[in-house]
Amino acid sequence: MTDDDFESDLEELSSAEDFLEYFKIEYDPKVVQVNRLHILQRFHDYLADVDEQPDGADARWALHADLLGAAYLDFVTSDAKTEKVFRVFHMHEPKIASVPLSDLLGQIPHAAGV
Repeated sequence: MTDDDFESDLEELSSAEDFLEYFKIEYDPKVVQVNRLHILQRFHDYLADVDEQPDGADARWALHADLLGAAYLDFVTSDAKTEKVFRVFHMHEPKIASVPLSDLLGQIPHAAGV
């Protein structure tokens, strides 16, 4: 496989199942059905953590296969809420703020006597 072939193959993959099948990773369709976006995002995150891609398409294919396999296994043994892949899972509970009515009324000129 050439580098161009590998890049071309990657461009054609569109679903989590496509990626898993291309990289020859056995998977449970039930796990993928529930976590497909989380798996692909985790795979993307793992790839982003790689400082330097190896030379050669075969070595890059092997690296991608290992990282995708790890991303998939994260969701076999855990769940999306625990793994917190997406930013929405890192958001904190809303904070309640209160403003005394007297502060609000003091800002309205005609409400001073109320």
